[in-house]
Amino acid sequence: AGDYVEAMWLMLQQEKPDDFVIATGRKIKVKDFCEMAFAEVGLNWNDFVEIDQRYFRPAEVDQLLGDASKAKRVLGWQPRVDLAELVRMMVAHDLELAAQERTLVDAGHSRIRG
Repeated sequence: AGDYVEAMWLMLQQEKPDDFVIATGRKIKVKDFCEMAFAEVGLNWNDFVEIDQRYFRPAEVDQLLGDASKAKRVLGWQPRVDLAELVRMMVAHDLELAAQERTLVDAGHSRIRG
């Protein structure tokens, strides 16, 4: 996420507004992302994720792959955090939030869903 914030900041520094694709240039299946994330906490994603075919789009594009060459050329931007590290960061943050929530519940606060 920090890479994207940096890209946004670099865009704002330009003399003229322009459109940029911010992407890693790597493709990954959602299944593989789930596998990586669940593996961070020692779980098998298949035990927790259900795939409902009803939500598949009939005209889905087979492959989506962003080309950030313009961002690299004009902004000097390129991603610094690789996917594995990003997954580790995301899972660590979610675990921290879960621990905070658990602490609040243990202290007698109820969870309010809005």
